[in-house]
Amino acid sequence: VQLQASGGGLVQAGGSLRLSCAASGIIFRLYKMGWYRQAPGKQRELVATITNGGTTNYADSVKGRFTISRDNAKNTVYLQMNSLKPEDTAVYYCHASYSGSIIVYWGQGTQVTVSS
Repeated sequence: VQLQASGGGLVQAGGSLRLSCAASGIIFRLYKMGWYRQAPGKQRELVATITNGGTTNYADSVKGRFTISRDNAKNTVYLQMNSLKPEDTAVYYCHASYSGSIIVYWGQGTQVTVSS
């Protein structure tokens, strides 16, 4: 199983980035997909999730600014990040989970840096 995240980079506060995570080795359409992030010295935290049925959930800190979506035909999940803030700076990780299974998968992470 591979989750290949991309799209991170350096952006000024107020700017936008779009993260992508391409999955292989799983039946993508059956999996709940998510984005987590980890800032230096902090625990990894949930950013957003999207179920196989398309139901979304967001951390309070990103509601109204970030949008998670998925394209089952491309086995890819996206995270559109708008109005970025310096506190959004972190390594962003893609996550896949299957209902009823304890097995989860993580991508390698992509760095997002927001300058003030």
